[in-house]
Amino acid sequence: MEQIILGVIISFAVGFYAIPVIITVANQKKLYDIPDERKVHTKPISSLGGLGIFVAFMMGFLMAVGSISIVKGFQYIVASFMVIFFFGIKDDILVLSPVKKLFGQIIAACILIFGAGLVITNMHGFLGIHAITYTSGCVLTFFTIIVIMNAYNLIDGVDGLAGTISVITSSIFGFFFLVNGDIFYSVLAFSFTASVFGFLIYNYSPAKIFMGDTGAMLSGAVNAILVIHFISTAKTAPVLAIEAAPAMGFGILLMPLLDTLRVFSLRMIHGRSPFYPDRNHLHHFLLDRGCTHTQVTLVIALSTVVFAFLTYIALPLGTTWVILSQIIIFFTAVYTIYLTRPNKSKVSPLRIVKSDFEERENISSNSFISK
Repeated sequence: MEQIILGVIISFAVGFYAIPVIITVANQKKLYDIPDERKVHTKPISSLGGLGIFVAFMMGFLMAVGSISIVKGFQYIVASFMVIFFFGIKDDILVLSPVKKLFGQIIAACILIFGAGLVITNMHGFLGIHAITYTSGCVLTFFTIIVIMNAYNLIDGVDGLAGTISVITSSIFGFFFLVNGDIFYSVLAFSFTASVFGFLIYNYSPAKIFMGDTGAMLSGAVNAILVIHFISTAKTAPVLAIEAAPAMGFGILLMPLLDTLRVFSLRMIHGRSPFYPDRNHLHHFLLDRGCTHTQVTLVIALSTVVFAFLTYIALPLGTTWVILSQIIIFFTAVYTIYLTRPNKSKVSPLRIVKSDFEERENISSNSFISK
């Protein structure tokens, strides 16, 4: 417990005091996101919040785990964070193409799979599937890591949203690992939570700084590691053992995951790159209904908590039925929100063409090329 407290204190303190310095330096060096007709914010704002999150998290995490038993593959986990940091910071300053950014994510995913040994080897009854081969597990794990990293990157479209979701999801995983005595992963989760919380103080609307791709992809990587370890260990946990672990993990990450998969699918169905920007995200629908950035963040954050709670209650139904229920409820809710938007904003996502995107897109405060 002492290690967790140490990690939390250091991560929060470093983040809280580092972010204002980053804001000042970024403004002096003109390292910020320039507003234009496609963005909501009206003044230049730094997009280097991920730098503060990364430094705070790594300092707190590394100092806290120094006195506990290090898990196998620890150095590879840290190496994956370094890869994400360098690709992310370059994108936040110089802007990388989606392909180059994806290349960085692939490198990080391979390090976690083949170096750290993070591989999903059991589907726990989903569609009747239980144990799977190592090769199949590697493919599934690779897909999981890439999707989660992009999910947190793409949900970063409203002040405070991605950070708040990161705090909620990593805290849930951290609590589970804590009560089960899995101290290393609990320190990992809570140190990251604290670093993001220190950043959020300056990111809530009106934001003084954005987390950028560095912070968003790091959020996705941390939560991917946590959920993969959760799926692998939850069934045999000494406390709060969970039989339908994939359903529980999916339920915790459901909001960013399903929204990203939904938007990616729409883009590809209509012949566009999955990274092509549009206004089909859930947070765009809520903004179109007149919600403020704070209200959008609260609605999606509350939905994350509710889905996690309902998933836990429904676990006796089994992995397959719980996941199917989650998908049905999510898509029903999103489609209802879409249909009840003001008439002037009801342009069907199935009929929008490229020129419509370029004319209508109004990406919110902390949104970038792929969001």
